[in-house]
Amino acid sequence: MILNKETAKKTAELLLQIKAIKLEPQDPFTWASGWHSPIYCDNRVILSYPVIRNYIREHFAKQIEGKFGKPDVIAAVATGAIGIGMLVAEYLSLPFAYVRPEPKGHGRKNQIEGNLEEGQTVVVIEDLISTGKSSLGAVKALKEAGANVKGMFAIFTYGFKTAEINFKKGGIDLYTLSDYDNLLETAQKTTYINAEQASILKEWREDPANWKVTL
Repeated sequence: MILNKETAKKTAELLLQIKAIKLEPQDPFTWASGWHSPIYCDNRVILSYPVIRNYIREHFAKQIEGKFGKPDVIAAVATGAIGIGMLVAEYLSLPFAYVRPEPKGHGRKNQIEGNLEEGQTVVVIEDLISTGKSSLGAVKALKEAGANVKGMFAIFTYGFKTAEINFKKGGIDLYTLSDYDNLLETAQKTTYINAEQASILKEWREDPANWKVTL
């Protein structure tokens, strides 16, 4: 869910500007899953740009406070969201923790790194939502540790139907600074892509697992 349309458009513009999001309809990327995709998103790039990372940090913080007030803890999903999650926690003067995909195989064998007490309220920070499975895995670990997870905030979502279904099943509200629809709208207005390329990108989102570029 988008809470602020202007923030969504501005976030999309910034992500395109620093090439955190790349759109290549005619020369698609191949994801680790094997999917062919006209878009590639790496929001870790944001950390290299102080002005932009501060914009993301501050708007995350404002939206979190506006929706939930101050939680007890900010928790990030490893590894992509650790940097921005820590910045948000610092901005809000809150404790920070992060969640590994699975427990470590040595030492204390932690899955959650940082101090988290049973019953504490937590807002989870994620950098990118595709199917939502890894993000919801982090939520599950937090709940099993006794946390009261209020919701999740992410920088960007592809808006896959699968993700919508998964979050609904998981009983977790997802809020994002920007999303695929706002990205395409912004990319066209800024002439980053033309109408034909926008059509290709819309087509991909309908069935990404089976999409193939047609020239």
